Amino acid sequence: MIQKQKGCNDIYGREAKIWKYVDTVIDALMEKYNYSYIRTPIIEATELFHRGVGETTDIVTKESYDFQDKGGRDITLRPEGTAGVVRSYIENKMYGDPNQPVKVYYNGTMYRYERPQSGRDRELTQFGMEVLGSDDPLSDAEVISLAVNVYKMLGLKEIKVNINSLGDNESRTKYREALVEYFKPHIKDFCEDCQERYEKNPLRILDCKVDAENDVLKNAPKTIDYLNNESRDRFEKVQEYLEIMQIDYEINPNIVRGLDYYNHTVFEIEAKVEGFGSNNVLGGGGRYNGLVSQLGGPETPCVGFACGLGRLVMALELEKVKMPIIDDIDLFLMYVNDDEKKYAVYLAQELRLAGFIVDTEYTGRGLKGQFKQADRFNAKFTCVLNSEDLDNNEVKIKNNKTKEEEIISLDVLIYYLDEQLNTMDNEEDACGCGHCHDEDHECTGECGGDCHCHHE
Repeated sequence: MIQKQKGCNDIYGREAKIWKYVDTVIDALMEKYNYSYIRTPIIEATELFHRGVGETTDIVTKESYDFQDKGGRDITLRPEGTAGVVRSYIENKMYGDPNQPVKVYYNGTMYRYERPQSGRDRELTQFGMEVLGSDDPLSDAEVISLAVNVYKMLGLKEIKVNINSLGDNESRTKYREALVEYFKPHIKDFCEDCQERYEKNPLRILDCKVDAENDVLKNAPKTIDYLNNESRDRFEKVQEYLEIMQIDYEINPNIVRGLDYYNHTVFEIEAKVEGFGSNNVLGGGGRYNGLVSQLGGPETPCVGFACGLGRLVMALELEKVKMPIIDDIDLFLMYVNDDEKKYAVYLAQELRLAGFIVDTEYTGRGLKGQFKQADRFNAKFTCVLNSEDLDNNEVKIKNNKTKEEEIISLDVLIYYLDEQLNTMDNEEDACGCGHCHDEDHECTGECGGDCHCHHE
């Protein structure tokens, strides 16, 4: 038997519905913030990530899937989304668009050759957003607030924002010099990766997981102590805008992020999730003002955020967040003979096009088996097509909740089902999204606008 590759997963059934719901909430919120969807290729030139993400990052040195295609070109499966978006921004000359800044979001598959573990796979789906063309600290705060609101709208409760600043080039240079001097007497006590990072990019030592408990690392100089006045003022502006937006945050000087292209604001967002252990980080991001020019475009200030959807879905399940997942159908059509089957084909087509969720029999089951299938589908209504009823232009409909049966004219079947299903929805405890708590069942808005609370 051929099996899936290590670190890859099949997503189907109810889990797939949860993923689709998360996508729906993200899409709805991105639209409210006026972010446009962007889709970039899964394969890119290897040089894009080596120049963009950075030669000293683990993504490039250890985790990227690199290969040569049949034309001898060096190709990489994208390990993250930002570099591809920036490449597209440059190649399509989006910097010339009069609508600036360019605000986009993506939701796609990434590949990293790392040791699979809970919430970290070799094939992962990543959602992210980028603002290209704005150096305003408000853009930093907006990206942070948007990420926080995605988590809150999905139903996660205890959200924590940790922010830091790496400063501008002058500040980073001073800080780098301080780190080199500080680590010099101790570097031989660190892991091999850190010893290599010491020469190439000492900031990466701060992100080391192997030596995370080393007292030398814990007491290392902090970035915010080396910010010049301009960088410090900028960081204070970001905090001011977050406070106006009522986004709770903490300054955490230990955050440096793992990619080489960051400067100024960097941040991570945590959620207190039972079962996640010590690492509650769901996503993060920051500002990267030099990446566009580094990849051959004009000087362009940018800021972005990314999170893995697999880890997010895991958090929602561990927290037992109620979601408006449709686990039922409106109507199951049943039949016995071939003429009734043909009418079932016709009627299912008409009702589906009218907006109803309808299914029928495909495997040759008898009526008893069809009733069991209807129950497995949680069908709200069932209809056994009967040749005699059809000759009278009628069908018998059964409400599976009340067990009541009615003979309905085919001429009014659509109106009947629409009325009955609306009544059934209104009788339910709100919409099932887990957020609608008003006595009159009006939507609180936390469900992303995709629930039955909006029905009249």
